[in-house]
Amino acid sequence: MECILYKGNAFCIEWYHDTKGNSQALKFYRALNQKQKIQFLKLVKLMGDIGKIHNKEKFRNEGNKVFAFKPMPNRFLCFFVEGKKIVVTNAFVKKQNSLPVNEKIRALKYREDYIERVKEGAYYNE
Repeated sequence: MECILYKGNAFCIEWYHDTKGNSQALKFYRALNQKQKIQFLKLVKLMGDIGKIHNKEKFRNEGNKVFAFKPMPNRFLCFFVEGKKIVVTNAFVKKQNSLPVNEKIRALKYREDYIERVKEGAYYNE
């Protein structure tokens, strides 16, 4: 599966995928309209090239090593890994002020799965 979303000077940003090659975040992204895709890609490019987004309304630490790209009204959760990588785990439309617990749990579960599969040498060979 092609998992690279963007490769910049500061970070390589990838889509997380499960053992079947499915990516909830990529599927969500593909369903967005052109304007929403561009909003998200601008944030991805900025993070990939510069390595930091200072505006907390655009990128934020959500705790437990989970971060969020925040192109309104959508959220793309992600985590950082060694080797200057960011892995985008899941995405959703923001409908409330706080991060939905189930979405954060999903991101944490995907992070754990990613780390385990990389450790086994299975993630990038699927």
